[in-house]
Parts: sequence; structure tokens; C-alpha cells
Amino acid sequence: MAGNGNVDIGHLTPDQQAALEQYTQVTAQDVKDAVPLLERSQWNVQIAIAKFFDGEGPDPVAEAIAAQDHIPRQAARHENLQESLAASRPLGRSLPRSRPDPAPRIVPQPQTTHRPPLLLAILFAPFNFGYRALSTIFRTFMYIFAFLPASIRPRAITTSMTSGWKGTMGRRMLMPRDTAARFKREFDEEYGPNNLPFFEGGFAQALDLAKKELKFLLIVLMSPEHDDTESFTRETLLSPDVVAFINDPANNIVLWGGNVLDSEAFQVAAEYNCTKYPFSCLVCLTPKEGSTRMSIVKRLSGPLPGPAYVAELQTALAKYAPDLAGARAERAAQEVARNLRTEQDSAYERSLAKDRERARQRREAEAAAKEAEKRAIEEAEAAERKARLREQWKRWRAANIAPEPEASAKDVVRLALKMPDDGPAGRVVRRFAKDSTTEELYAFVECYDLLQSGDLDLEKVEPEGYEHEYKFRIASPLPRVVYEPDESATLAATIGRSGNLIVENIAPEEESDDDSDE
Repeated sequence: MAGNGNVDIGHLTPDQQAALEQYTQVTAQDVKDAVPLLERSQWNVQIAIAKFFDGEGPDPVAEAIAAQDHIPRQAARHENLQESLAASRPLGRSLPRSRPDPAPRIVPQPQTTHRPPLLLAILFAPFNFGYRALSTIFRTFMYIFAFLPASIRPRAITTSMTSGWKGTMGRRMLMPRDTAARFKREFDEEYGPNNLPFFEGGFAQALDLAKKELKFLLIVLMSPEHDDTESFTRETLLSPDVVAFINDPANNIVLWGGNVLDSEAFQVAAEYNCTKYPFSCLVCLTPKEGSTRMSIVKRLSGPLPGPAYVAELQTALAKYAPDLAGARAERAAQEVARNLRTEQDSAYERSLAKDRERARQRREAEAAAKEAEKRAIEEAEAAERKARLREQWKRWRAANIAPEPEASAKDVVRLALKMPDDGPAGRVVRRFAKDSTTEELYAFVECYDLLQSGDLDLEKVEPEGYEHEYKFRIASPLPRVVYEPDESATLAATIGRSGNLIVENIAPEEESDDDSDE
């Protein structure tokens, strides 16, 4: 069994495979890189995820074992040998670059306030009121002096104002996005409108964006109380060369700025070893070092001229931009392969759905054909049974038709019937008893062929469950009167002593109309 990236995961236990699936769902990392990281993390998913986002630090146990196995014999000789190798190295070849420092992911923690006990709050209430009164007077004093121009305003007052407005004690902690918006607003108010594309979010979001899109993250930390902050901002950071360099899309730079008086920026300064302000730091992903963490590739501390600032950043970009371009191309190839697999899977699913639909239609057609064949057989059997019962009824009814009265008999009804068939039998004249019913007349016409054939083998028993339907009607031509087969209406009362009648076959269309009317 092989996983993504030709990595065999068949030897993994079910727990390890579950941990691998959980880790890849969170980090979207390839299996070929995820398996070694999970092995180094003892298959602990939480530790592996923390190493992926925060960077994987050195393993102290592995370093101790390596130090025991490889104890340097002569440190001074090693340094001299390294220098000699560097001096004798041909032009165009450089020493392997050193492993950069990891760039930790900073998530600001909310500040918790501890309320003193009620007894202490009551005891220190007068001091608290006095402190608030003095603070109000001091802020009023600072507010009055704030209207003075910055050129004639005392530096001590400016520093005190800055500390009062933006100090850690009086500066309210906000969410990372709100903190970034406040920094941008204060920066624009202090130095005027500018074209610096500060990231409008927290530091962790900016670091994640740079890592996801394989870009450089430029961190700028400022301290309002530092003397070089204003000159650095106006002469270096806002210089046209630096602004154009940061805004150049080809450089792939994400700019994040922070005021160290804010909790988040202060934590970033502590974690990134900021010892001198103003401080700039360039961070990027370093895949060539065999790590998936973000690393610090350049630190810039103190004031620098604009050209020197750009030159330092260009040096770092030239060193690590090819690595990011290669990683970007590899990621694009993986995305293309992933999209191709998705399209292939989608096409396969569509083809499978079409095959299922064809199979379903074929099954339905076969079922419909079988049902039609079964229905046709049933209809044929029903028609055959109905014809057999009809013939049986005719033979039974022919046996029960009253014989024709004698020629000398009186009180008879003489009828001339024009049959629907042409030929000698087309006209039939017969005498009926006066109390014969119209149904008897219909039965005579229905069984006329049997009576004429002289067949003596007639049925004596009426078929059960059969109700006969006459497929003809008997009517008088002028005036036209249709006589229905009625067992209670006699021929003498309905037709009279004699009459000329016509036997008309009922068309199938008329039968269907009669059925629908019923």
C-alpha cells in the first residue's frame, strides 16, 4: 500500500495511520514530509502540529548523542582548517549557508486582572481616589501642552504624553486585528498618509499568510520613546526607494508593523531577540534546510539609510527567493496534480453514474417488456376463456330457446329480421309467441347459426360467473326505435303483431363509448 508522494504507509499501525490522517487534515502537508515529522514527534499529533506551525526546534537528546559520538578533538585546528578551506575555495563557490534561527508564531494571551479582596479595596480606597485625581490633573496639563507645535514642545512632555497615551499601563489591549488597525491609524496620524501596505491583522495571521503563499514577512517594530524612531520612519521607512521595494509584487513581501507598547508587538520583540530600536526582521520559509518552519533570514537593528536598508533586504531576498520559487513551483505542480486527480475522479464518477443510469434503464425496459408480455399472455388467456364461455353460453342458450309456433297458431308475433350478413340468410322470417320477451328475440339472433346447423350436442348447463353481452342491436327502420334485450318486456307489447326489424352490429368504438358512459 502506497500513500501520496510514493511513501509506503502499509507498514504503519492503525493508530499511526489515524494520527497521519488527522495531522494531514489539519496541516495539508504531503505524506512524504508528514511521516518523518510524526516519527520525530513519537506519533503525537498535537506535538507534530505545534512543530509544523511554530517550527521544529533542535532535539536535545539527539544533540547529546551526536556530541558523544562526534567529540571535537581540536577546536582551534578546526577553525583554522575552516578558514583555510574558505580561503582556498575557488571563486563562484560559497560555503554552505548556516541554518537560520526559527521564527516562532506569536499568539497574544489575554491579560487577566486580579481584583483585591474587599477589605483591602476599602482600606486603599482613599489612595485610589487620590491617584485618579492626580492622573486627571496630569492628563489635563498634558492635553493643554499638546496644542503646542512639536518643534517647541518639550521632549520630556512629548515622552510623557506618549507614555500616558500609549503606555502599557494605560493602553487597552485589543484583538489582534483591532490592534493592527490602531497601529495603522496612529502611524498615519503621526507621519501623514503613506503607501506602506501594513497587514491588517495579527502577527500570527501574517505569519500564516506568508507561509501559505510562500512570501517574505517583513516585521517592523517601533518604540515611540526611542530617539531614532521618528528619523528612521521619515528618512528610511517612508523613503521612496523603500516604499517602492516593499510594494513591488515581484518581491512577495508581507509587511507587518507593531508598537512595542502593545502586548502583541512586545511579545514579538521578546521572542525575536529585539535589543535595539527601530527593529526590522525578514522571515520566510526555508525548505532547503529540510524544515517546514518559518525562519529568520535577516535582522536589521538601529537606524539605517534608505539605500542601505534596501540593499540588506535585497541580499536576503536574492539568497532565499530561488528556494521559495522552487517551493512555489513544486506546490503549483502538486496543485495541478491534485486538480487532475480530482477531475479524473469526477469524470470517473460521472461515467459510473451514466453506466448506473443505463443499467437502471435497461432493467426498467426489461421489466416493462416482461410485464407487457405477461399482460399480453393474461389478456390472451382472458380473451380465450371469455370466448370459450361465450361459446358455451350460446350452446346453452340455443338449447333453451322456445320453438317456433305452428303456422296455424294464433296470437303470435311475426317478425322479419334483416341480418347483418349478406346472402341467403340475410333475411329471416320467424314467428314468436306473444308473451316472448325482447331478450328471447336477441337470444334467437345470437344463436341463429347453431339453430340452423341442427347441432344436437347443445350445452345443458349455464356457465358459472359469465354475463353475456350482445354485440348487436335490433331496431325498427321507420320510425327508428332500438329495442333493448329486456326479460320483462314482451314482443307483443313492444313491437306489436308484426314488424320489420334490422340487426345492426355494434362497432368497437361504440362499445368503448358505452363503457366510458357507464
